[in-house]
Amino acid sequence: MQQLQQFFEKYAFGVCTRLGEKLNIPTSSIRLFFIYASFLAVGSPVILYLFLAFIMNFRKHLRRRNNSVWYY
Repeated sequence: MQQLQQFFEKYAFGVCTRLGEKLNIPTSSIRLFFIYASFLAVGSPVILYLFLAFIMNFRKHLRRRNNSVWYY
């Protein structure tokens, strides 16, 4: 079970962790919210989760590259 949890934490998007850090809420509560809301709302929170993951990945990509035109 521990290996499965480590696998998901390593390869997941980190949306719940990031939201938990920003809102000062336990990550497990946010994960449970997404799971229960997905059952109740027939999967629409999954779309929200993927949208947040895309935004986080895009922002990370923008931070990595050099935004200066006059770099050289």
